[in-house]
Amino acid sequence: MQIPVYLFTGFLDAGKTRFIQETLEDPEYNDGTPTLLLICEEGEEEYDLSRMPSDRIALQTIGSAEELKPKLLERLAKSSRARRVFVEYNGMWNNGALFQALPEDWLLVQEFCFMDAQTILSYNANMRALVVDKLQTAEMVIFNRVPLDAEVLPYHKLVWGISRRAEIVYERVGGQVEPDQIEDPLPFDLEAPVVKIEDRDYAIWYRDLSEELARYEGKNVLLKGRVILDERSDGSFFVFGRQVMTCCVEDIQFAGLACLYPDSFRLQNGQWALVCARIHIGVHEAYGREGPILEVLEIEPAQVPEEEVASFY
Repeated sequence: MQIPVYLFTGFLDAGKTRFIQETLEDPEYNDGTPTLLLICEEGEEEYDLSRMPSDRIALQTIGSAEELKPKLLERLAKSSRARRVFVEYNGMWNNGALFQALPEDWLLVQEFCFMDAQTILSYNANMRALVVDKLQTAEMVIFNRVPLDAEVLPYHKLVWGISRRAEIVYERVGGQVEPDQIEDPLPFDLEAPVVKIEDRDYAIWYRDLSEELARYEGKNVLLKGRVILDERSDGSFFVFGRQVMTCCVEDIQFAGLACLYPDSFRLQNGQWALVCARIHIGVHEAYGREGPILEVLEIEPAQVPEEEVASFY
């Protein structure tokens, strides 16, 4: 039997404890199901079990990310007879530490991220890697303590610069809750005969292609990138793309695509090129799985873009 896991991330005093407390005070939700609550940080608020309709809640403090091991979590679930798990996660720990520690029968079913609107932009400026880590897998992002007269666009951009899949909610000072209603169209026209990707939009396009693969089947695209001659190629394909920075210099990675081109041997490794190609979805040796395959229609040398490393902001 799989044990559902509900993950609550975000930085200290962003509202995680209050949200979990209110959830477990709801008799419709806290119906007596044995619940293990892992507490990975201690804020100003504490849990009050006396206000919960069921006392079948087992609290367990985890003092460091190094303690997160599958055997420990299995033992805690067994001793508490847990049928579900809540995790109040430490904002200073990478999510990967938890993901790698989840036992095989634990299933992450929902991930909420809580942000204090009055401090998150400062966190993002000084600890962007941690902010990205929390936002990139969250299904819902809740901004608490939003000033009554504050524009929410900066918070919207923060989330959508990292993930376009997350639902966003704003809670104003005073408790008024507002769903995010900002329209954020892609910076390129997917209905155009040839989808033109500007240099500044490569990272956004690559992410959208990765997340919405099916809708790109058969699309023609025009974009600039670098040619990488793959050692595995027999001359019939090359890898094409750009380096992308998600949060900081340390996380720069090459975001490449398999390109079918029978004259690949005529190209120079590392050269910048402008490619017009038709996208097909299929399995290719460059990926080892299903992915976008670009059938090159035209290719020509190109100037280096003003910013060689693409980013989301």
